[in-house]
Amino acid sequence: MCHTEGTVFEIILYGGNARSLAMEGIAAAKKGQYSIARDKIEQAAAEIEKAHRIQTEIIQREAGGKRLPVTLLLVHAQDHLMNAMTVKELAEEFVNLYQELGTLGGDEL
Repeated sequence: MCHTEGTVFEIILYGGNARSLAMEGIAAAKKGQYSIARDKIEQAAAEIEKAHRIQTEIIQREAGGKRLPVTLLLVHAQDHLMNAMTVKELAEEFVNLYQELGTLGGDEL
């Protein structure tokens, strides 16, 4: 895969999708909809995987001796991906926490 604006925008797209899905998971858990919450987090993980595949291809290309320019757009894409990964991990914790709180005090929070 060639390092183009299009591939960089794909990382941004998948990262943004993942972050949104993780946040939807938190919102569902807050309502006591734990199955939906976990499904949203699984969907977020799939979006992160798509972005990570593109990132890995870019890294492998550079490791193969083809230096790539580090543009502001690429840095922005990396920020989106890392943010999505962090939000997904935190969403998993929030879902667990909301479920535990629901178990302790009823499902209404």
